[in-house]
Amino acid sequence: MSDQSTLNLQSPISNSQSPDWWRSAVIYQVYPRSFMDSNGDGIGDLKGIIEKLDYISSLGVDAVWVSPFFKSPMKDFGYDISDYRAIEPMFGTMEDFQQLLRKAHAHGLKILIDQVWNHTSNQHPWFLESRQSQDNPKADWYVWADAKPDGTPPNNWLSTFGGIAWTWDDQRQQYYLHNFLAEQPDLNWYNPEVVEAILDTARFWLDLGVDGFRLDVVNFFMHDQQLRDNPPRPKNRQRPAGADSNDPFFSQLNKYNFCQPENLQILEPIRELIDSYPGTTTLAEISSAEDAILTSSEYVKGDKRLHMAYNSSLMTDEPLTHARLRTLIDQVETLFEDGVICWTGGTHDFPRVKSRWRKFMIDDQFSHEAFDHMFAALVLSLRGSYCIYQGDELGLTQAHIPYEKMQDPFGLAGYPAILGRDGSRTPMPWLKEGHNAGFTTAEEPWLPIPEEHRSHAVDQQEHSPNSLLNKYRCLIQWRKKQPALLQGDLTLLDTPEPLLGIERQCDQQQLLCLFNLSPMPIHHNLEQYSEYLEADESDFLVRRYENTIEIPGYGVFFGTKPPSSNASS
Repeated sequence: MSDQSTLNLQSPISNSQSPDWWRSAVIYQVYPRSFMDSNGDGIGDLKGIIEKLDYISSLGVDAVWVSPFFKSPMKDFGYDISDYRAIEPMFGTMEDFQQLLRKAHAHGLKILIDQVWNHTSNQHPWFLESRQSQDNPKADWYVWADAKPDGTPPNNWLSTFGGIAWTWDDQRQQYYLHNFLAEQPDLNWYNPEVVEAILDTARFWLDLGVDGFRLDVVNFFMHDQQLRDNPPRPKNRQRPAGADSNDPFFSQLNKYNFCQPENLQILEPIRELIDSYPGTTTLAEISSAEDAILTSSEYVKGDKRLHMAYNSSLMTDEPLTHARLRTLIDQVETLFEDGVICWTGGTHDFPRVKSRWRKFMIDDQFSHEAFDHMFAALVLSLRGSYCIYQGDELGLTQAHIPYEKMQDPFGLAGYPAILGRDGSRTPMPWLKEGHNAGFTTAEEPWLPIPEEHRSHAVDQQEHSPNSLLNKYRCLIQWRKKQPALLQGDLTLLDTPEPLLGIERQCDQQQLLCLFNLSPMPIHHNLEQYSEYLEADESDFLVRRYENTIEIPGYGVFFGTKPPSSNASS
């Protein structure tokens, strides 16, 4: 082991007061329905999140992204909002939310709330008025179009949830666009009144003290005004990252229904508003884009668009190979010159990261656990921010939900070819032996809790120093002490497969990061980096023989130069 006294960078670097805190933030996503139930109705709520703030704080994260808790008919579990400024009673009250804000801030945690601005519920007062006639004050607040002469929809666009993306409205005698459920009509972002109404909604929450917004499907805001048909997908054209091979939505090249150039211009008033509240930020979801990395980079380019963007580039079931990771990191480093990517291995919309690559691995417990630890270290070493979806820090697997217990409209519509999102939305297991794993006192939770999740419960990992939960805690806290990881440049190294190597460097520190992407031990010559000593992240053990290191299967090596070496280089 190296002499730690020369390498310890003392206490964590605090970015919480910096207006640019988001550039290297670690964000924890809470899906309220499944986090903690405080009132025994089987559904998680705001008070449940408050109860578990100590747990979230113990992870060392900077911010919490809270999925929708607004008033909603719940056709898409809160992503169909009928009142942007009201709390859905099943989640609590406005007083509960304000208490959550106060207590989170007291813990040093920032709160980002989901904003669903592409569409509303069909029960929203705006839509109820819009559908009344073709000449009322809100007639142009949604995307309406006449039928073709034969009565069919205006074009061939498909809904992401299955079927055609248009629904006929008898009252108005026109079709309306819905890129998701028929109960989620798309707002017309070409109408300045709509934009101003959305900005007013944003002001309402910013004035309450939220620290920013996660913007749902931001690349869907605008459509082709000529309503041109999408072309069919060529047989040799690969589907976008994260797209299910059975999903009919991607049978077309989605050229005209979203990702329009005008969409980038509409980001400017959003950024202008956010900038008037110092220290707040935006996290954009880029969904279903043909080139997820390129599109994401465009949405955060410069200082007039959004702050951070995440995408599905790591949320696929393709193996995490040396070549794939190098290509991905190189593309990000090339395209994200001044914008920030938010790396994430999973969200409530994708299968659990734990299960995604298991089929490509040796089927033994040690390899699975080592891979989980290596993956956590890898994503926390990359340039940008990072989002952890609740339960991924526990290593939860994708749950199998029988058809009769399924809730997700996407899964129900696509069954059995598409199983939907229920498998990643099951309740958090807090207690291995607890009733409903400690999530709720109700007889049954809203989704069943898999038996295999009980052994991963928080109480089982809490006091185990080698648990994945504690590995995340240690890595996040260690990351805060590394200037190179928080503000440094990134260089991809020419390391041989299966060793992925990167160097992070800034004025204060140079950090060497090596990741063994295979289950077998490998030896690597460090002659080029002979002055590097093993960093003080000591949980990853390697053997060193002069300038050769042996990295175990799915192992990690962090090396740093002593201050004297940094000064002379």
